Amino acid sequence: MAVFEWVRFLIGALLVVCGLLIFTVEMIGVFRFKYVLNRMHAAAMGDTLGIGFCLVGLIIMSGLNFTSLKLFCVIVFLWFASPTSSHLIARLEVTTDEEKEKHYRTVTLKELEAESKEV
Repeated sequence: MAVFEWVRFLIGALLVVCGLLIFTVEMIGVFRFKYVLNRMHAAAMGDTLGIGFCLVGLIIMSGLNFTSLKLFCVIVFLWFASPTSSHLIARLEVTTDEEKEKHYRTVTLKELEAESKEV
């Protein structure tokens, strides 16, 4: 039985370390990107994936109990909340950006149809 617990601990620890590595890459991306939407995308994707790995590792370490159920509920909540909040923040940035032409261009449907016919 002790071997099973060590294997479970090692798998859980490996997942937690993977989550921490994802957080590290996320933080590098947040500080290296110049535009706010790129930074926000790196943060949102890194948070969702990093927290997912860390919490799954903790679930495996904890075993099958009520704590595991609570951790799973946290994962589900964050999978819904993080993309939704980052989408709302991105929409706010797009609507309040004073230098839109500097960061991106707005394309109408007619322009897209004209471009697709040229190709």
